[in-house]
Amino acid sequence: MEQHRFQGTGTALVTPFHSDGSIDFTSLGRLIDFQIAGGVEYLVSCGSTGESATMTHEEDSAVIEFTINRAAGRVPVVAGTGSNNTKEAVDYTKNALRLGASGVLVVTPYYNKPVPRGIIKHYQMVAEAADTMPVIIYNVPGRTGTNMNAETQLAIIESCPNVLATKEASGNLDQMMEILRSVPERCAVLSGDDSLALPLIACGGKGVISVFSNYAPEGFSTLVRAALQGDMATARSLQYRFLEVMKLNFVESNPIPVKAALAMMGIIENNLRMPLVPLAESNSVLLRTAMQQAGLLPDTTQ
Repeated sequence: MEQHRFQGTGTALVTPFHSDGSIDFTSLGRLIDFQIAGGVEYLVSCGSTGESATMTHEEDSAVIEFTINRAAGRVPVVAGTGSNNTKEAVDYTKNALRLGASGVLVVTPYYNKPVPRGIIKHYQMVAEAADTMPVIIYNVPGRTGTNMNAETQLAIIESCPNVLATKEASGNLDQMMEILRSVPERCAVLSGDDSLALPLIACGGKGVISVFSNYAPEGFSTLVRAALQGDMATARSLQYRFLEVMKLNFVESNPIPVKAALAMMGIIENNLRMPLVPLAESNSVLLRTAMQQAGLLPDTTQ
């Protein structure tokens, strides 16, 4: 079987900032190189983990363009172009096409809570703007206030030939299996939750768009590849090695913990844009300990 375009691990990149809130492109370049050296299959720029909600269109464009140029064809780059304003999502998508992105990740319109036929029309307009560029639809009801159910997702996929994946972050395996049961072969079902990547792959999923791989690209992409190749013993071993760290990625709002972890590793500075604030010290202790136990940081107590 031909490998799917979005099979494996795609890292939802954080956007590093300087202490004054400006974008730290030096650290972003270091992070991109770390991901590629770690073996992830593709990069996702300016999604939720990238704090796109507090970035201007010009900043989004600059980060996407930088990521494409730094990747330099070594891995594909997917651009986050979602919005709760359909015209804006269309404009962002056209810009990603112009910049040379390998695809776009488009979140369900948030806050205004459209009905299913409005959601379907939204994605049809974005997919048309993408032309032949692949589109990944993104269901994350915890952030958007709307669950894009299986019926709605399948209707979008059926009516938009360039929708080649859905990132499912509902946390609902039953819903994911409903999609897997009926989805055409061209379209991958991807986990939006790191800890659910393994069970989703066991059910027929193709991979994950990951937060955790920001600071564990080699370990987590190895887990995902092992699962896709049917080596469940290796995948399970890594799953349980990393499980506590994956859980702690959401002890506070993403990307607060992942930025703390990357700062502990010396890859970026621990700066976020308000209203996000750095990880609480008590949670930092928990995260550092879990990372040490998982072999992601040296254990300084020994």
